[in-house]
Amino acid sequence: MSRFKTKKGKGSPAINTSSLPDIIFMLLFFFMVTTVMREVTLKVKTKLPQATEVQKLERKSLVSYIYIGPPVKSALYGTNSRIQLNDTFATIDNIQEFVAKEREDRDEADKKFITTSLKVDGLTKMGIVTDVKQELRKAGALKINYSTRKGKAEKR
Repeated sequence: MSRFKTKKGKGSPAINTSSLPDIIFMLLFFFMVTTVMREVTLKVKTKLPQATEVQKLERKSLVSYIYIGPPVKSALYGTNSRIQLNDTFATIDNIQEFVAKEREDRDEADKKFITTSLKVDGLTKMGIVTDVKQELRKAGALKINYSTRKGKAEKR
């Protein structure tokens, strides 16, 4: 009979998958920790103007944002520029209360480093921006930042 035997039992060894759940949970934990959720739902349009000399803020956790621009739902709220503080529309009178609340939410050591950033639509009239700045001055929020997009210098 035949002297040659077929190799039925031999093949590539199985892949060890015992550490696969550990790797998956490490990746899941990493993405859960590093992902930043959106904090504010914008109700105003803010197409920021372009600027050439821009600087990034160091500690964004110490920044309070005030959004100014025309409402997204112009049929419901009109076309005039509105002020948005966090997730709600506000008036000029609400700004001092907003600044006080933002200061309360911070640590005592960080209160003097709070910056108020104005995200203003490029087509918004300066009257409402000036009114907001006057209220910020009354509230003692003197560190003001204008948010812009980085762009090229315009030729005149």
